[in-house]
Amino acid sequence: MSETIAFKPESLAQVHKIIARYPEGRQKSALIPVLHLAQKEFGGWLDVPVMDYVASLLSIKPIEVYEVATFYTMFNMKPVGKYVLEVCRTGPCMVSGSEKILNHIRTKLNIKDGETTEDGMFTLKPAECLGACGYAPMMQLGKFFHENLTIEKVDEILDLCREGQIALD
Repeated sequence: MSETIAFKPESLAQVHKIIARYPEGRQKSALIPVLHLAQKEFGGWLDVPVMDYVASLLSIKPIEVYEVATFYTMFNMKPVGKYVLEVCRTGPCMVSGSEKILNHIRTKLNIKDGETTEDGMFTLKPAECLGACGYAPMMQLGKFFHENLTIEKVDEILDLCREGQIALD
């Protein structure tokens, strides 16, 4: 028997508040913020039943949710670790050493791009332009940017994560 998917009452109230921001018939405009809530509440990723639930709440077709969720890299389509390491790999970051940072993380954590460590702690997710080119190379971790990265800074960040000292929101 499958578990019923439903937001907690306080989250559902937040969903209705978000939907109310938009004119009647334009509830699809609430999709991205509602997907963020869904991802946070339902285990850090969006599986098909969760996306179908979001579609039903917004009275839109499931495919409309899938299109948005799979387009934006901020949404996870499979389970991820507690800490998702999103390392920018576009021009300025690459020139400033992001590939060296990515290779270090891959080696240190023994994972490839898109994989999660065996302990479920870290997922490596190379990203396309995180919009902090002047501070390259950089990484997003939760809502926070870690800029001007070096191997030493990355090691310190990983250690702080393991110690539970890094906030995600």
